[in-house]
Amino acid sequence: MSLKIQNSISGTKDEFKPIHEGRIGMYVCGPTVYSDVHIGNCRTFVSFDVIYRYLMYLGYKVRYVRNITDVGHLEGDVDTNAEDKISKKARLEQVEPMEVVQRYTNGFHDIMRRFNTLEPSIEPRATGHILEQIEMVQEILKRGYGYEANGSVYFDTHKLLKEADIYGKLSGRKVEDLLVETRDLKNQDEKRHPSDFAIWIKADDRHLLRWNAPWSDGFPGWHLECSVMSTKYLGDRFDIHGGGNDLKFPHHENEIAQNYGSCGKTPANYWIHSNMLLLNGKKMSKSDGNHVTPVELFTGDSEHISKAYSPMIVRFFFLQAHYGSTLDLNDTSLQAAEKGYQRLMDAYKTLQELSSSVKESNHSLAGELENGIKAAFEEMNDDFNTPKALARLFELIPTINKLADGQLNPDDAGQKALDVVKKGFEDLLFVVFGLLRENENADNHMVQLDGLMQLVIEMRQQARENKDWPTSDKIRDTLNEIKIDLKDGKEGTTWTIK
Repeated sequence: MSLKIQNSISGTKDEFKPIHEGRIGMYVCGPTVYSDVHIGNCRTFVSFDVIYRYLMYLGYKVRYVRNITDVGHLEGDVDTNAEDKISKKARLEQVEPMEVVQRYTNGFHDIMRRFNTLEPSIEPRATGHILEQIEMVQEILKRGYGYEANGSVYFDTHKLLKEADIYGKLSGRKVEDLLVETRDLKNQDEKRHPSDFAIWIKADDRHLLRWNAPWSDGFPGWHLECSVMSTKYLGDRFDIHGGGNDLKFPHHENEIAQNYGSCGKTPANYWIHSNMLLLNGKKMSKSDGNHVTPVELFTGDSEHISKAYSPMIVRFFFLQAHYGSTLDLNDTSLQAAEKGYQRLMDAYKTLQELSSSVKESNHSLAGELENGIKAAFEEMNDDFNTPKALARLFELIPTINKLADGQLNPDDAGQKALDVVKKGFEDLLFVVFGLLRENENADNHMVQLDGLMQLVIEMRQQARENKDWPTSDKIRDTLNEIKIDLKDGKEGTTWTIK
């Protein structure tokens, strides 16, 4: 069965055909590192980790590029009259912007490791590609798809809409709606059309991150970085572009516009979008208190859950819904995921313990077992359908248990079928789904360590409140000696292992 992908650009489930046989280029929009990574973003990155793993399992050589946004992402995601999120955080905390970037990039990597995600092939930063972004702006201007106004440069969407039927296709927005797209901006009069968007922004006095460009002392628009970094490392046309549903418009639509405006090509053949993670049936919101962090899930320190859940339980929970469907995070579902995870691991352990000296068999039971594993992989070929693939594995568990307790004769299953099932469980659970056996990972220890660290942080905070500086310094210095780094910020103290 060939691999099929729900392609956002076509709106259909398309058979996957790579541009270069045996090789795949995949770009996924990474985090903006101005705060701790959102659990909803974690779901997205775990989803693409599974996709990455499965493509490699199929035998493809995959170049996976996932960026770090460390400049240009404005408060409210507007084009002008707004402050860069990282600059704002740095100004409020009175630190250098790159201190903010480093702290939250380290934190992001720590969480990704705990979720057992594979590192991307390349993880470029926006600030490391400013020259290339300036060059793309120049190319867009040269080809007539951009214009300069008071030191800022805008993309001319009206020209693109007249010349190519591509803008709005990904998000399904109508041309008429795009033409009147507007935002409440003081600099709106700089634009020729309300739908035009900034690709270079003249910096005002607030902006700490700024570069000298031909048009002004400023910084690139948020959308520009992904156009530049995806094509730099994957070429003008590559296989897969991914990200969250919330990025379809304006981010991904504007990427497509920029790529076409600079080289006459749209970037990717297949666009994959993950859906939203809800909390107790509602969109997550810090202001409403409907919010939980990854660390709170791991420690149980949240009013929304009754206990701590290891990263593998949360990862398994993510896999129980298709990446393109919404998923509701709640205590009941997490408890069910914990039981389901343990049931699968117990089944795998049972497979390992079954006799390895059974006879070969032509019994129908052998075919039933082999077909069950084959069906699980067929579900993965159908747009990476992890919940249905898991369901196929769960369907095999009663038979596995009956073989183990003697209700069914292992000789009827046959050694070949048992080996196929065992290999199928191994490949899906550990290679493709990226799960870890509890006795082979440090999830439980990390939960315990985090609880201990929270106690240490509280003791240090109490010492500081009592002006007991020697004790406070001793805690910090001792932790530093054993490669544990404390970071004090406005939102509290965090810790990472160096």
